[in-house]
Amino acid sequence: MTLNEVKNKYIGKHGTLKRDQYEFDLSMDLIGEMIKKARKERNLTQEELGKLIGVQRAQISKLEKGSKNIYSCPE
Repeated sequence: MTLNEVKNKYIGKHGTLKRDQYEFDLSMDLIGEMIKKARKERNLTQEELGKLIGVQRAQISKLEKGSKNIYSCPE
């Protein structure tokens, strides 16, 4: 059984709400890991990276942790 067949069987086919949410969540997790790795390779804090790209530190933190809601930052 291929990975896609397993996903179809247990999560749902492409285009279904459950599958689309799964794919989105997976993408956000991967993006967060890449951001964290790049930030650490450049010896930047979350706050420093946030200032460089114009977002709050809390947004960087949420991205790196794979939070589903990166836009609501109380800072």
